[in-house]
Amino acid sequence: MTDTTPPGIADIHAAAARLFGLIVETPLIESQELNKRFGGRILFKPETLQRTGSFKFRGAYNKLSSLSEEERRRGVVAFSSGNHAQGVAASAAMFGVKAVIAMPSDAPAMKIANVRKMGAEVVPFDRFRDDRMTVVRPYMERGMVLVPPFDDPAIIAGQGTIGLELMRQVKALGVDLDAVVVPCGGGGLSSGISVAVKDASPDTAVWAVEPEHFDDTRRSLAAGARVSNEPGHSSICDALLTAEPGLITFEINRRNLTGAIAVSDQAAAQAVRDAMAHLKLVVEPGGCVALAALSSGEIDLSGKCVAVVLSGGNVDFGTYAGIMEAA
Repeated sequence: MTDTTPPGIADIHAAAARLFGLIVETPLIESQELNKRFGGRILFKPETLQRTGSFKFRGAYNKLSSLSEEERRRGVVAFSSGNHAQGVAASAAMFGVKAVIAMPSDAPAMKIANVRKMGAEVVPFDRFRDDRMTVVRPYMERGMVLVPPFDDPAIIAGQGTIGLELMRQVKALGVDLDAVVVPCGGGGLSSGISVAVKDASPDTAVWAVEPEHFDDTRRSLAAGARVSNEPGHSSICDALLTAEPGLITFEINRRNLTGAIAVSDQAAAQAVRDAMAHLKLVVEPGGCVALAALSSGEIDLSGKCVAVVLSGGNVDFGTYAGIMEAA
């Protein structure tokens, strides 16, 4: 039976112990130019520098750590547009277990290639026509363990270790954090970070940021219940194109989030350019939406100290070059 108990701060500390020595403790960096533009102190946490190029390794490794030896022997299966796929593939390789990953056929070629390089089998599917669970079900029926991309207590706890690091780092800087801004797809990252942030600083606001037309968390918070995205839309933020919030993630997010913001592809692309120009970082569009949200006017930045999570940097060179040329 699937565990739907939301993880608490003790679960996040346990995840941090499992991940110790395996993950990069990503630094906090800032740009005086961006501080000046936004009128506050903006601290960026670049999970682009994390193992596999995104935060997803944290949750995937914690999930595989929580499996029994017998479960790991049966292998694992997952579905992902790329970053979770790479996190699962890398973790499976470390444990020496077989991994099968269902990936959208339109996922960035670099992400698909990286998953295969790590030794996982890739099963392509149509993002818009195929049901992901239908694609992976035959493998689950053979006994392989599903490693969900976000709606799982161990996954959420693993992502929450970013919040532990962040709060420890700002304490070392001697600053009080007014807000944390986090990219949001299914909500695993925002929910996990929110648990750690609220435990350390209940008054710190936590904001989720989604692509325009894929703002299911924003609309679900407004409705007081989970709602799905309308079909027929696309976005350059391929890492964040989930259909609806998770059961567990939404339960946490509705309790902890100050709100959620939707940003356009144009704003995300500009944020990618800003990250390159001012932070000297390559960030994929989905990983840059929290930076994009700073220009929305929805977050009070004047004189504030705000942390922004840059969640991933796995972007095809062609896509990145196109964004840069459009400047």
